Amino acid sequence: MIAPLALMIAGLILAGVGAQWFAWRAGIPAIVLLSIVGLLLGPGTDLIDPVNDFGTLLQPLVAVAVAVILFEGGLALDFRELTHSVSGVIRLTTIAPLVAWLLGAGAAHYLADLSWPVAALFGGIMIVTGPTVIAPLLRHARLSKRPATLLKWEGIVNDPIGALFAVLAYEVIVASQHGNGFGAAVGHLALNILLAVLIGLAFGLGTVQIFKRGWIPEFLKAPLVLGVLLTCFAGANEIQEESGLLAVTVLGLTIGNAHLMAIDEIRRFKETLTVILVSSVFIILTATLEWSMIAELTWGHGLFVLAMLFVVRPVSVIGSLAFSRVTWKERLLVGWIAPRGIVAVAVSGLFGAELVELGYADGALLIPLAFAMVFSTVVLHGFSIRPMARHLDLAVKGPPGVLIVGAHRWTIDLARRLVELDIPVVVADSRWHSMRMAREAGLQTYYGEVLSEVFEHHLDTSSLGKLIATTDNDAYNTLVCTDFAPEFGRRAVFQTGMHGSPEDPKRHSQTLGGLPLFSEPMTTDDIREDFRHGAEIRQTRLTDEFGWNDFIEVQGTEPPVIALVRGAQLHMGPDIPKAKPRDILLYLGRNAQNSQKPDESPDATSLAPGSQSK
Repeated sequence: MIAPLALMIAGLILAGVGAQWFAWRAGIPAIVLLSIVGLLLGPGTDLIDPVNDFGTLLQPLVAVAVAVILFEGGLALDFRELTHSVSGVIRLTTIAPLVAWLLGAGAAHYLADLSWPVAALFGGIMIVTGPTVIAPLLRHARLSKRPATLLKWEGIVNDPIGALFAVLAYEVIVASQHGNGFGAAVGHLALNILLAVLIGLAFGLGTVQIFKRGWIPEFLKAPLVLGVLLTCFAGANEIQEESGLLAVTVLGLTIGNAHLMAIDEIRRFKETLTVILVSSVFIILTATLEWSMIAELTWGHGLFVLAMLFVVRPVSVIGSLAFSRVTWKERLLVGWIAPRGIVAVAVSGLFGAELVELGYADGALLIPLAFAMVFSTVVLHGFSIRPMARHLDLAVKGPPGVLIVGAHRWTIDLARRLVELDIPVVVADSRWHSMRMAREAGLQTYYGEVLSEVFEHHLDTSSLGKLIATTDNDAYNTLVCTDFAPEFGRRAVFQTGMHGSPEDPKRHSQTLGGLPLFSEPMTTDDIREDFRHGAEIRQTRLTDEFGWNDFIEVQGTEPPVIALVRGAQLHMGPDIPKAKPRDILLYLGRNAQNSQKPDESPDATSLAPGSQSK
């Protein structure tokens, strides 16, 4: 029994990660492919039967996965993001859930023909918007800062709130069967919510103190956090079912906003764990569906889904954001986007079974209805968020922009060329005098340290997708690329060539830093020397009549190509593909006909902290 189960778990993880990779390559919501894989493995081919294969382990496995997901979401929330969105976030996590609960319960009763107790419980569950679905959509859509912040915070905070609404409805159902009143159920739940918040705070503050006092080595920090997370979740759930979701969200918020030195490593560990859990557990949950359950869905259930999409969500969001600083365009976008995910399915599965045991036969409909909502919202919202955001001017248009760290004459020349192609560029440097030429050129600049937390919260990087580190300090360039690689991607951070030979023991490890910007090893000194002898950043568009071979023939030799623009795609470094007609090349042209004098301005170099002028 152990060997087949182990083999099945390994297969589920591989299938889930494979679906995630394919979705990433195809640019579609991953949860759609995960659902298809689950349907194929479960009711489609009967290769897996999670209820029988996992037995009593199924429910704890799903519960732990949901806890890790919500903790990781809380860990990603930073209160400093709320500078311009605090009012909207408060409304979306207080007024909007209550309105959506009432309207959703009414729709579930009158359209889906659920009894009032079951409809009230399901209406509470449906206010959740899964963070595991929202986060990929936000990365894909490249929204402007405020709508992205509103959707991110709502998706994470409202998950435990929706679960607690469902708990309240369930407590009232149980209390009514035992002759107790509504007030007693509300008071009991309110006390348990307070205890859950206190438990999350206590575990969070305790963990923070352990880290700050240095009582635990670095290699044990991530495992400790995982252990604390599971203990906090299980302990809160012992007091009140599903209150553990609130406790772990508070735990994540507490640790995430303590500004610990090890927080980035912990976040990456939890992100990896979340991807594995979401990929495998969602396949498991989908595989629990049976064709008989799907066949029970009627036209009334379809009308319920439409009402949730086109009435309940827009009315609750737009109404709650009335008379706020959120613009009407942002209200329309947020009022439409509300994809449901693994939390909605998991909580529906738990309470559906409980309701059936209490004598409510329509509780069995919660799982297929939840999946209907997940499929509908993920497909419609996943494929419409980008076009809608662009139509409302709430998304970045064109290719991803470039963050250039280090203001030189040649990087400013490169920035001008990119801006001419409608590619956003930010030139950053920590020395005021080095920024003069960039400011005079009308470029967007950032004066300060890009590795500081101030940079992260004062510059909207949603329009940026690539980074070039070009200071004269090789170690600093390596540090910048290493720091931004998890955000931009390892294949999207570049740096100029290293000084010294490859065998120099003073050079950093090849596993650190970014990719080389040029095909040949060119340092900032080499490029600056070329510019002193008349080189410049040039732009050439290839055509059917003037192709790559013609370009090389005109140049005499293949020049260092910095970037290739193909449609809405910007390629740099080793990932530059073979040039085709209609591609635009940006390259270092050395054979200038008119040699220019060396730049006599004081802004001839860019210095990183601790470096010296070359």
